[in-house]
Amino acid sequence: MKPNIKNRLILSRILILCLSIFSIPLAAQQIAYTNGNDSWNPDLLGNHRAVVQFSGKGTVAKTTIEWRRRDENPEQKRIIVQDATGAAILNVKTADINRETGTVFFEPVSGKGTYYVYYMPYIDEGLAVYYPKGVYAKPENKADAQWLSKIKTNSANNCSVTAIQSINAFNSFYPMEVIATAAETKNIIAKNSGNAFLVFPEDRLNSIRMRNDLPQRWIQKGIQNSFSDTALRGEYLAFQLGIYALQDLKDVKITFSDLKNKNGEIISAKNIACINTDGVKYDATVLSNKVDVLKGKVQAMWCGVDVPQTTPPGDYSGKIIISSGNASKEIVLQLKVSEGVTTNGGIDQPEKMTRLKWLNSTLAQDNTLIAPYTPLEVKGTEISLLGRKVLLNATGLPDQIQTFFTPEMTSIGTKANDILTAPAQFYFLDNAGNEIGNWKSISFKFTKKEAGTVSWESNTTATAVDMQVNGTLEFDGFLSYTVKITALEDVTFSDINFHLPMQATAAKYMMGLGQKGGNRPETLKWKWDVANKNQDGAWIGNVNAGLQFSLRDEKYSRPLNTNFYLQKPLLLPTSWGNGNKGGIDVLQNGKAILVSAYSGSRSMKKGEVLYYNFNLLITPFHSINTEFQWENKFYHKYSNLDTIVKTGAKVINIHHANEINPYINYPFIEFNKMKNYIDEAHSKGLKVKIYNTIRELSNKAYETFALRSLGHEIYSPGKGGGFSWLQEHVGEDYIAAWFVPEIKDAAIVNSGMNRWHNYYVEGMNWLTQNVGIDGVYLDDVAFDRITMKRIKRVLTQDGHPGILDLHSANQFNKSDGFNNSANLYMEHFPYLNKLWFGEYFDYEKNKPDFFLTEVSGIPFGLMGEMLQDGGNPWRGMIYGMTNRMPWSDNADPRPIWKIWNDFGIKGSEMIGYWSENCPVKTSNDKVLATVYKKNGTALISIASWADDDVKVKLNIDWKKLGINPAKATLIAPAINNFQPAQSFSVKDELPVAKGKGWLLVIK
Repeated sequence: MKPNIKNRLILSRILILCLSIFSIPLAAQQIAYTNGNDSWNPDLLGNHRAVVQFSGKGTVAKTTIEWRRRDENPEQKRIIVQDATGAAILNVKTADINRETGTVFFEPVSGKGTYYVYYMPYIDEGLAVYYPKGVYAKPENKADAQWLSKIKTNSANNCSVTAIQSINAFNSFYPMEVIATAAETKNIIAKNSGNAFLVFPEDRLNSIRMRNDLPQRWIQKGIQNSFSDTALRGEYLAFQLGIYALQDLKDVKITFSDLKNKNGEIISAKNIACINTDGVKYDATVLSNKVDVLKGKVQAMWCGVDVPQTTPPGDYSGKIIISSGNASKEIVLQLKVSEGVTTNGGIDQPEKMTRLKWLNSTLAQDNTLIAPYTPLEVKGTEISLLGRKVLLNATGLPDQIQTFFTPEMTSIGTKANDILTAPAQFYFLDNAGNEIGNWKSISFKFTKKEAGTVSWESNTTATAVDMQVNGTLEFDGFLSYTVKITALEDVTFSDINFHLPMQATAAKYMMGLGQKGGNRPETLKWKWDVANKNQDGAWIGNVNAGLQFSLRDEKYSRPLNTNFYLQKPLLLPTSWGNGNKGGIDVLQNGKAILVSAYSGSRSMKKGEVLYYNFNLLITPFHSINTEFQWENKFYHKYSNLDTIVKTGAKVINIHHANEINPYINYPFIEFNKMKNYIDEAHSKGLKVKIYNTIRELSNKAYETFALRSLGHEIYSPGKGGGFSWLQEHVGEDYIAAWFVPEIKDAAIVNSGMNRWHNYYVEGMNWLTQNVGIDGVYLDDVAFDRITMKRIKRVLTQDGHPGILDLHSANQFNKSDGFNNSANLYMEHFPYLNKLWFGEYFDYEKNKPDFFLTEVSGIPFGLMGEMLQDGGNPWRGMIYGMTNRMPWSDNADPRPIWKIWNDFGIKGSEMIGYWSENCPVKTSNDKVLATVYKKNGTALISIASWADDDVKVKLNIDWKKLGINPAKATLIAPAINNFQPAQSFSVKDELPVAKGKGWLLVIK
């Protein structure tokens, strides 16, 4: 991105600031707050300076700057003085530096004129350019002793301060971060003694930013008992109430009356709300939030009036009551409704905070079907879904789970693949280790039978305990259980455990619980360690049948991921974890592969309740769509469209930090440029997807400080730090995330499951309908399957393609809690079109079972691509994968794309080495073959995992291949950086280099 691209984020008030000078009265002078128009190097000098005019005589200039700074301990930051040419002034001395004022002596070596005092120089001490660790330069004393001797500390100022300048408008402290002095604050408190709190109404264009200080703006305005603004009919009008606590406040509440005009017409109080206290959670449940404010703190309460389109124009008035305990304050709300009408709530102007309404959206919450899934069908206690079936027993737990996918994973057959050898079951062992028996089924019934969701409940009881099971199966194969255990008497258990006995044929592979994806170990013994490991379950399965299980606390909260797990880890389940007594064993038990989740010894008092909640995902989710893989070749870069067309790519993934999508996970600023690009791409037959996820959010988001007012709901708590803008304006209590140096885009980590997900869904819908995006490139995600389903719905409505592909860096490391990317994100797989796994995946040292389970996506109904170091093209083609273009200098998928086209891979049948039906095998079990079969011809992909160069023969089942061996030819077409042209006899030994292979056409 070009550094001089106009920053649309600047709000209306700041746009005015760019063109003119704001002035506010100070004690002895008028100081203007102006825009420096990026006229100095902030990496050397910081983002702020005072402009002073020296008009005195001699070699000592003195200026006292009333800078009113929000940063703490300004005396610990360096002062740098330069003349108008940018030449450094070496002789500088400071005195009486504090947050309100500071005195600076300097030698005016250039005589009378302009000098600049930089007072927050910043040094980046970070080694990683995308995660800066900035600190502010410490004071230094380089002044000459002879010059210092000339300073008279009691002398008068001989410089005037003409302006406080920020490097640009976005960095300005004016007006909401220019602090009131201690005396001003003390005075306004004294004038309002007896009040528990003060209220400062504020408009939507001046976001309240500071919690520890009053802004000078409020001192100048004084206490206001009313607030007035103007809105269009149909507009969402946001405004703020700044609460300044004169004593500790508990449970601050905001209530509204109807707004009435002189004719008695009203805007109902139901249309007015405070987002800090009331709303709708990401899962459509009601949010009722408690807001406390400590003495001396400022709390912004963001409110909004949703003006109906049918509202008659005119002047409306009503009341706002702010209360805490017995204290209350009344504010008159005056709203002028204009003649004009907006049909979309004003959301096309997000700088006016109109999209705060999105935080409480319920868009796409109905659990309607999403293609290619089919309606759930219930027959007795048997539930059928796409390619799978669940049979329930009287306890409500699975009696059997089946899939019907073929071994090739390209279709759904009729043969059932049983996953279980026996029903899933809980076991309660008494203090002597004996199983508690005499279980009696009390009830079983279905509570919901819908196309997208089937729910049921059962109750089973024994002598000492009662077990209530609530289960829900959704159309994609997500099976969730709430298991409530109630003690009917005081009881001691040596263990409460859950058994999931799986067929060996459905338990060939495993990933999770500290195991990299691959062949399942014979025995695994695992213990809880949530402080260090993002592990609460695993996937065990085969290519066409498997289960992911995860054990959850009833108060489960999604942990952070992508380098931040240790800052917000899993919550140890009270039941399953049992103070780290619990664990999971996976072992051979007769013919079964038994998953035994135990919780260890414990006692329960009569009436005590424990929740043994767990989720199951039945895999695969659907058959693989090879045609999508061959038809949709991806290009990962914002580039010239004619250039992209020539590559043969059909889908463009627009990452962030470029001209049309500059700011990470906030694609709403340069949307006009984005739309123009997409429109042109569509005219050339290309689809365009954009980078946009939830995990971290750009500081350029218009709503940054409104979101900050919600405490830790949207942003995670943290140690702060990072890029200077975050330290200077966000201040504290956040986690600094990705940073783009070229455009100074500094992101903040999102906290988890919250209302920003509602905003995200609405934003996706708006981008689809108004900008024309064809889908989204997800770079790791911090939301759950509820949000994933919602975005898939809005992206695919009205015939839009809604392509979703997910990239992940390898999560199997300390910072990410040693989870597997595929295991971590499996709940999202039902809605994805492609995987990009990804940075830090090793395609050279890992075995085929790792490729199959962790990279390819095939056991889940997906296909993928490679990334790290360009991948291994020979091994990739075994799974139908190439590498990303353009990305790695040493990798270009176009030669392989050409072979796809020359052979005509579209319409072929992919028969992988993992299928017993694959018609080609090699004489070496470490050299694998996958066949792409089509009308008397076939493309054979061969890749080696042998330790050395080898020679192999092809063992071909000609009948399965459908080719006459007497007439067969075997040709290796020339492929740049892959293989030379060569012809072979079907009986020849093929030389296969270590880590490489062949693409052969046989016909």
